Amino acid sequence: MSTVDPRALEPVEPQESPDDEAPPKIVITRRQALAFGLFVASAVAFLYFVLPKLTGLKETWHRLDHGDPGWLVAAGLFEVVSFGGYIWLFRTIFIRGETRIGWRESYQITMAGLAATRLFAAAGAGGIALTAWALRRSGMKRRLVACRMVAFMVLLYTVYALALMIGGFGLYLHVLHGSAPFAITMVPAIFGAVVFVLIYTTALVPQDVERRLGGWAEGHGRGHKILARLAAAPASLASGVRTAVGIVRDRELGVLGGVVWWAFDIATLWAAFHAFSDTTPVIGIIVVAYFVGMLGNTLPLPGGIGGVDGGMIGAFAAFGVDFGLATVAVLTYRAFSFWLPTLPGAVAYLQLRKTVAHWRDERRAAGTILSEV
Repeated sequence: MSTVDPRALEPVEPQESPDDEAPPKIVITRRQALAFGLFVASAVAFLYFVLPKLTGLKETWHRLDHGDPGWLVAAGLFEVVSFGGYIWLFRTIFIRGETRIGWRESYQITMAGLAATRLFAAAGAGGIALTAWALRRSGMKRRLVACRMVAFMVLLYTVYALALMIGGFGLYLHVLHGSAPFAITMVPAIFGAVVFVLIYTTALVPQDVERRLGGWAEGHGRGHKILARLAAAPASLASGVRTAVGIVRDRELGVLGGVVWWAFDIATLWAAFHAFSDTTPVIGIIVVAYFVGMLGNTLPLPGGIGGVDGGMIGAFAAFGVDFGLATVAVLTYRAFSFWLPTLPGAVAYLQLRKTVAHWRDERRAAGTILSEV
C-alpha cells in the first residue's frame, strides 16, 4: 500500500535562528490582576460553596461526605490516562524525524501548555502560544510549527465534532438510549457537522495558492497586498489539514491519542457520577452534555471557570438529570480535570524554561566549536 509522507505536505522555509524568540508574555496591569483574582475567587466560592447551599442542593451536597473512594480513585486514574493520550498525540504530530524532544520534554511542553490553557481562556490560545514557543526553541521552523499545530488541533477536535454528531443525532433519532430534547441534541450535532465540513473542505485549497497570491499582489498597490495576506490564511490552514489527513492515511497508531484524551476525560466525569449515586445518566447523555459544556472554553474566562461548569450542569438539567447530582458530579470532575493538573503544569513550565535554556546553550556551544574549526 502506498502512503504519503505528511512531511511532503508541509511548507518549507529558509533557515532561521530560534534563539531570538522570547517566551509568550501576557501583559496584565495591577488592576487587571486584582480583577482577575477577584473573579476566580468569586467563581470558585460560588461554584463550591454558594451553589450547593441553594434550595434543593444542600442535602445532595452532603453526598461529598459519602463519596465512594474507589470511584474517586478511578476518576483520578482516568484523568492520568487522558493526559497520557494527549502526550501520545503530541508526539505523533510534532516528533517526526530527528529532534531533541524526548518523552520528558514532551511531558513538559504538553503539561505547561495545558496549564496555560486553563489559566488563560480564549479557546486555549495561551496553551497554543506556549507550545509553539517551545517547539520553535527546540529548532523547529516557524511555518512548520504552525502547520503541525493546525494538524494537531484538527485531529484533536475532529474527535470533538464526531462525538457531537454521533451523540446528538444518535439520541434524537433514538439510536442511542436516553432523552432527546431537540435544542441539546440536534443543534450541537448540526454545529459539529458544519465545523467538520468547513475544516476539511479547506484541504481542497490548491497547495500553491500562497505563491499565486503573492505573484498577483506583486506590482499592485497596498490594498492588493493586504488582500493577498488575508487570503493566504486559508492556505496555511489547508496545509495543516492536509498534514493531518496524510497522518491518518498512514494509519499511525498515535492518532488514537486524541480519542484517549477525550474518552478518558469523559470517563472521569462518568466515575464522578458513580461516586455519588447508584443511578447515573446513560453514557450517550454524559457524552453530549460533556461536549456541550466544553463549549464554555470559548468564553473569555480563565480556564472556562463558570462557563464549562455551568454549561455541563445546564446540559444535564436539560436532559432531566437530577440537578443536585449533576452539580456534585460536574464539580468533582472539574476538580480532577482542571484544578489538580494545574500544579504539575506550573512545575512543568518551570522545568521547560530550564530545558529551553539548555537547548540554547547547546546551540551556542556547537556554533563556537564550528567557528574554531
